[in-house]
Amino acid sequence: MPAPQPRPEGGCARLRDRIAVELARARARTTLLTEVVDDGELIRQHSPLMSPLVWDLAHVGNQEELWLVRDVGGREPVRCDIDELYDAFKQPRRDRPTLPLLPPAEARAYLGTVRDKVYDLLDAVAFTERPLVADGFAFGMIVQHEQQHDETMLATHQLRAGPAALHAPAPPEPSVRVGGEVLVPAGEFVMGTDTDPWALDNERPAHRVDLPAYAIDAAPVTNGQYAAFIDDGGYTDQRWWSPAGWEHRVRERLSAPMHWRRDGDGWSYRRFGRWARVRADEPVVHVCWYEAQAYAAWAGTRLPTEAEWEKAARWDPSTGRSRRYPWGDEEPTEAHANLDQRHLRPAPVGAYPAGASPLGVHQLIGDVWEWTSTPFGGHPGFAAFPYREYSEVFFGDDHRVLRGGSFGTDRSACRGTFRNWDYPIRRQIFSGFRCARDVRPDESYR
Repeated sequence: MPAPQPRPEGGCARLRDRIAVELARARARTTLLTEVVDDGELIRQHSPLMSPLVWDLAHVGNQEELWLVRDVGGREPVRCDIDELYDAFKQPRRDRPTLPLLPPAEARAYLGTVRDKVYDLLDAVAFTERPLVADGFAFGMIVQHEQQHDETMLATHQLRAGPAALHAPAPPEPSVRVGGEVLVPAGEFVMGTDTDPWALDNERPAHRVDLPAYAIDAAPVTNGQYAAFIDDGGYTDQRWWSPAGWEHRVRERLSAPMHWRRDGDGWSYRRFGRWARVRADEPVVHVCWYEAQAYAAWAGTRLPTEAEWEKAARWDPSTGRSRRYPWGDEEPTEAHANLDQRHLRPAPVGAYPAGASPLGVHQLIGDVWEWTSTPFGGHPGFAAFPYREYSEVFFGDDHRVLRGGSFGTDRSACRGTFRNWDYPIRRQIFSGFRCARDVRPDESYR
């Protein structure tokens, strides 16, 4: 992190206002996700892959207490007796239902007490004392942490049985036709960031990457395209799968994306308690990395590397600079991307032309997290901040990088440099993909 710089009082006031708004926005979403179901549903574990919702609820408060109340504010602990219960590294998800967790009412009261203390200390923070608080970083980290757990809780809602509890309007319809691929010329671009004040350690530092020419899909792979892979025997033909992928497919009896079932001559998909026909022009979601890899092999392509994804999303050929988002540096709006849980499904391809990159690549932000071929690791010059457990302990070949965010990702936790990661077998997350390929020397750029 750069050394803190003095900030004029007017700038401090604006930053405090922004932090207060973002904290409140995250808490409103947490409240929605935990108040639309009864206490029994909050306590129940809906999948061994996920925590009970009540664990996530108290965990976001505990992290806020640890970092903001105790560290930034230097205040006395609120509930140091529960630190170990809500330590994600000490308590595996499968074991959390057996823990003496705070009941829902007590968890809500705890969050309220912590938040009151945070609002109180926010008035006194100078934002220049040390790197942890420079530009409000610690507050931004906690905002993003809560929004990330809100997306996790949204995924838990998708896994729960019973009637629908969440409601949202449908996403916009397509306004342009998008298809085919985009050719990206060879050359350098700047990957990562040194300037985004709330960027997390694994997004830093900015560095130059030189890539050969490649082609990348103009849009994520759709349900219709993926159904063609299924209908062509993609799940029963071993030649499209890696050895590890085939072993996983056989062991788990995979035959379609998660939550799909046969419906006459097509497919239906259970989404947040409702069954509906699969829409062909929506990005496919709930596929694991092995499924994405097999589809790409069947299609004669491959998954993009993380650097290829980021160049397609950020590089502006007219200026040579890397943008914060595909459309520019301004914050996402409802015209740019399907974010913020405004809708409960991916938007059909062509719904967000204002969010396209300068190269003409669409829906890189929002809709579905996109698998890349890249194992998760640090950028050259990576330095863990403010603690190793956020990123560094996950580095290695076990995890693959996902980029771009989903319809369940909040705009505070999504930008052109933001990096997500998961095991290649995971598909309860809102994951999809697009394909890429090498290009021949004689291919032209238009």
